[in-house]
Amino acid sequence: MFIVRKIYYILFDLIQTLVIAGAIFVVIYAFLFRPYQVNGLSMFPNFENGEYVLTNLITKRFGEFKKGDVIVFHSPTEKNKDFIKRIIATEGDTISLSDGHYILNGKVLEEDYLPPNFVTTGGNFLSEGAQVKVPEGQYFVSGDNRSNSSDSREWGLVAKSEIIGKSFFVYWPLNRFRVVEHAEIN
Repeated sequence: MFIVRKIYYILFDLIQTLVIAGAIFVVIYAFLFRPYQVNGLSMFPNFENGEYVLTNLITKRFGEFKKGDVIVFHSPTEKNKDFIKRIIATEGDTISLSDGHYILNGKVLEEDYLPPNFVTTGGNFLSEGAQVKVPEGQYFVSGDNRSNSSDSREWGLVAKSEIIGKSFFVYWPLNRFRVVEHAEIN
């Protein structure tokens, strides 16, 4: 009888621990941080295919997104996919393309996070020479690897309601373990 009672208490403690751990996981996943896998080369060289990033969900609820932030959002073209891109322009900004570079509010955008001699080409939404003013609650986003990125140049602006959060930490693979650097864009 003593052994049965001891096994009962051990199992009860184990189940209790699993339930508490599960509840903590659900709270963290639903309200604080969520993992995402980078798929494709649209953010190369700053993010590589297959890397896993933690995304901060709190920023959407209590903070503001700014130019240079790396965000995860629901794809405007395929609702079952999520994209990771960099915010280039926020509400009130004007963005255009000229000679292979973004022009933000009348000035050539300096993008130190990109390799030298990169070229930004136009798309269906923002073509070379066209200009777009970003309305309230919207963002113009772009991949760092412009030649391999489906982004705002092609399908338009991203609504704040579609943003999941701001990426802040690469945790896998371990040899690429780092804090995500968000660019300073003025």
